[in-house]
Amino acid sequence: MEPSYESAVALVCRATGPLAGHLGAFVASLIDQQYAASVVHIKARHAVSFDRWLAKHGVALAELCETHIEQYQRRRRRWRRRIRAETRRRECYEVTDLLRFLRGHGVCEVARVDATQADELAAGFGQHLQNHQGLAAATIECYTTVAREFLSERFERDRVDLRVLRAADVIEFVQCRTKRMQPPSLKRVVNGMRSFLRYAQYRGEVAPGLVASVPSVATWTTTPRLPKAISPAHAQRAIDSCDLSTAIGRRDRAVLLLLARLGLRAHEIIALTLEDCDWDTGHLRVRGKGGRECLLPMPADVGEAIAVYLEHGRPTSTDRHLFLRSMAPIRGLLEGSDGIGSIVRYALRRGQVNAAHRGSHQFRHALAVRMLQGGASLPEIGEVLRHRSPQSTSIYATVDIKSLRSLALPWPGGAR
Repeated sequence: MEPSYESAVALVCRATGPLAGHLGAFVASLIDQQYAASVVHIKARHAVSFDRWLAKHGVALAELCETHIEQYQRRRRRWRRRIRAETRRRECYEVTDLLRFLRGHGVCEVARVDATQADELAAGFGQHLQNHQGLAAATIECYTTVAREFLSERFERDRVDLRVLRAADVIEFVQCRTKRMQPPSLKRVVNGMRSFLRYAQYRGEVAPGLVASVPSVATWTTTPRLPKAISPAHAQRAIDSCDLSTAIGRRDRAVLLLLARLGLRAHEIIALTLEDCDWDTGHLRVRGKGGRECLLPMPADVGEAIAVYLEHGRPTSTDRHLFLRSMAPIRGLLEGSDGIGSIVRYALRRGQVNAAHRGSHQFRHALAVRMLQGGASLPEIGEVLRHRSPQSTSIYATVDIKSLRSLALPWPGGAR
């Protein structure tokens, strides 16, 4: 049978096991996510085989869980032929995807997780950060992970009693991480520890002095690190490398222009929705750190690139994110390697740019450097980059070497 959407639908219609009433909706969801017909057919075939096994072993739908998938994987085929490792791996992936779909529709019970008291306290800490401090999701996740690791190492699986914490416990936790972490990563751990201990102090479970026991990480504020800015020529080569005859090229060009012209952060681009583009006024609504929103003017080339992508590149989808994945499942871009970072890396590779850095933040730094060299003041740069603290903008004062040289005093006694 030639793989097609129709053949996949016909395949699941023949199912008679406990999953029979839900496989049609499962296949329909795969088609809505724009999976290829051959992929949908394979997923349907695995789903029907799993349904047949469940019926044979009398497994009720409400009882379905990961244990049954493990038992299904250990089954033997007729004539005792061995199942290849790649087939088993693919089979496990497809059946697990089916179970996730069933749970999402309330057909099966959600997986039970044996959460420790440390996990529960860390989750409460994360909820506090979100509700009362409005931190970014990435920061909340980082601080919550630090709190969970600290509590797990200190109390293991015993009852968590914050009243017994001492300064030595905090110092030992931080010292263990100095052996395998660089200063920037270690500083996030230290900040997370201080935030958690303040939360514990707010709950009345630790003494105020315990927060002061968190060691500091050496940061040389008098000699800040130079911003990792991409050169204007390299940035333009990366933008010009996008193939505008393809949907991916149109999307990537719009993303790179947002990075280069407006200096947006990666997570800000990922969070953009269709409603954030105000075409009547030519503004773009951006959600920055801490949930803050602001309206930025949309440059003509940025607006044109976004419009071209929306008209001739964006896949049809119910997802309201502005930029979508080009492959199924069609949805908004993900954080990390599947998001803005990969777009930048591929663009630099296509443009044959041998840049020292591969991240997206170098475009933001380049915008600030270009503004500074064009005569903009540091407060103006901070306003464009939406910095909350002037100290965040002050790092660009070290970039304009010519201006700094004119402020240097002559060496006493003349040059030697």
